[in-house]
Amino acid sequence: MTIIENWDTYLHGMKLADHPRIAVDPEICGGRPTIAGTRMRVTDILAMLAEGVSEDEILADFPYVKLEDIRACLAYAAAAAEEPKRRAAG
Repeated sequence: MTIIENWDTYLHGMKLADHPRIAVDPEICGGRPTIAGTRMRVTDILAMLAEGVSEDEILADFPYVKLEDIRACLAYAAAAAEEPKRRAAG
């Protein structure tokens, strides 16, 4: 695992402590947010929900995912949507 000196910078201002069920590790899924302890990406959960897959179907298909994980993905996405976009200068 790579040690990140400044998580605020790495996460573009989002503090992972605010989302304890979500993990970001540069060595797992290319650093994309995942459900902690798994390789299930937050975007995978969001995409399934957007396609109309029910929470119960997700839980049945992925027994290592808990209802709290699905809710955490939604909370993480909501917080990310509130973050102002940071544009590169120049």
